Amino acid sequence: MTFEGFPTEAFAFYRDLDEDNSKEFWHANKDTYDTCVRDPMQALADRLGDRFGQTKVWRPQRDVRFAKDKSPYKTYQGLTAGSADSVGYYLQLDGHGIHLGGGYHGLTSAQVERYREAVDADRSGRRLAEIVDGLREDGWQIVGERLKTRPRGCPADHPRVELLRFRSLGAESYVKEGESLHGASAEKVVRDGWSQVRRLVDWLDRHVQAGGE
Repeated sequence: MTFEGFPTEAFAFYRDLDEDNSKEFWHANKDTYDTCVRDPMQALADRLGDRFGQTKVWRPQRDVRFAKDKSPYKTYQGLTAGSADSVGYYLQLDGHGIHLGGGYHGLTSAQVERYREAVDADRSGRRLAEIVDGLREDGWQIVGERLKTRPRGCPADHPRVELLRFRSLGAESYVKEGESLHGASAEKVVRDGWSQVRRLVDWLDRHVQAGGE
């Protein structure tokens, strides 16, 4: 399947879904979802796996078993790439554009401990600070779950105390709907974005998932 970008109908579909998140709307517009959202996303996933690892196009249904919000469908289409254990890259298409990001989410206690040890260590910690600063300068937003205060035992004057507060860490940017996403050039938008955030993903993969060097 050839990837030719995301048509305007893909974004319009999610704008409409925001207004009417019902099974009736979904089934009445399923052909639009299949041809304008699902199929292009799968075609893009097939193109990205060579460089960024195993890809997965996520199902559109929400898990509402324990949620207060019983809306049946996600208001975006997700695609992830990378290795296991919540590390890797993600893309989300919604009614107005695409979110691009990469990092670690949903860390185990052991992974959080390895992360903090690597941030505390001089060489690996300084490298992460350089990566994060560079991404911010390039327009990326640093995101993740973090403590309101510093971790227990961390001195207040630690040079990387802000990084030590994170329990998960990622970088994210947003590309608004436009010509760059409507055609085959959308693949370059995603590849370029993920390539920029790869330095963060690689650091996390080395020091958190694998347990350090």
